[in-house]
Amino acid sequence: MECKFSSVCGGCCFRDLSLIDYQQSKVDQVRNVLKQVKSDGFDFEEPVFISDGCRRRASLAFARHKGKIVMGFNAAQSKEIVDLDFCPMLTPKINESLNFIRQMLGQLADVNISLKDKRKKNKIARIEQGDVWITEADNGLDVVLEFDFEPNLEMRQIIFEMMVAQDKVVRISHRKNVNQRPETIMEKIKPYLHIAGREVYIPAGTFLQPSKAGEQALIALVNKYLGDVSGNIADLFCGVGTFSYALAQRPESQITAVDSSSELLSGFQESLNKQMISNIKIENRNLFKYPLSGKELYGYNAVLFDPPRAGAKEQVSAIANLNDEQKPSVVVAVSCNPHSFVRDANILIDGGYELKSVTMVDQFVYSAHSELAALFKLKN
Repeated sequence: MECKFSSVCGGCCFRDLSLIDYQQSKVDQVRNVLKQVKSDGFDFEEPVFISDGCRRRASLAFARHKGKIVMGFNAAQSKEIVDLDFCPMLTPKINESLNFIRQMLGQLADVNISLKDKRKKNKIARIEQGDVWITEADNGLDVVLEFDFEPNLEMRQIIFEMMVAQDKVVRISHRKNVNQRPETIMEKIKPYLHIAGREVYIPAGTFLQPSKAGEQALIALVNKYLGDVSGNIADLFCGVGTFSYALAQRPESQITAVDSSSELLSGFQESLNKQMISNIKIENRNLFKYPLSGKELYGYNAVLFDPPRAGAKEQVSAIANLNDEQKPSVVVAVSCNPHSFVRDANILIDGGYELKSVTMVDQFVYSAHSELAALFKLKN
């Protein structure tokens, strides 16, 4: 799909290519990185390409400029904001709500905020810039406003009145920076996703797979690679439980889901309790500092991991260092960074595993980013 901003916007750096040329360049790029894997005997399966208009998560910058709000992605290699009224990468529901969000920010930016300076003297400030995080849940949009000031009563009233008058946004929250837990300002209904037939409630600002189609593709690949494995399965870097819900449907399965985010795990546990799912056990743990190791890994028939871009070096090293008779027979890796995947794959290969299969999933459309799903099996 053509975009009038493709020559300046930093969101889609390859949109000027034809679809065929873009997809071939993406495959060539991934294949070239995978040449560094210490194995040439694995299958590179048919790539999965997600179409335009599927991106359900977006982080947009905004700023006041000449009395108006500009909102969009940053220009390529620049802090200048490309003012967007439509983005072909985003879902229709998000695009339909951009004007509403822009209008809300405009009204909020007109509010005077009373502050005290270092000398404890009163001063007046206004919102000048910030970010908006938009997530499309299955029952509406979840929006997090990010700016430096605590919303005052007038700002909260604006949010309330504008929320009442529309039906697309179901929750609006605020935080001062990305490291702060969002405070819910108004919630019409708790946002949820349908994953593996379950209603999964999500906290504000949560990390999700960028598209529902990509999420479903990765779940299908994980199930395919695990084959008929059941019993004890570890889901590491589990997030909201995207893969755990699907794994829990396997006969006689017991899933151990591990992540370091207490907020994500709190929502995950709430969903498990509400739906009375008893075969998923949650553990809060920083797997970079304290990976499952030694006896903690004994008895697992399979391990699945889906880490951030940094990869899972510490965790795969702990698996590779087990005695052969204690190693899980199957390891499935999901990775959003082919380079860290290569490093982790080579650690597993040196530890006695064979890389059997890799599938590229392109859900970061027209960007340089690719996801991978891969199957490792322990050598006989």
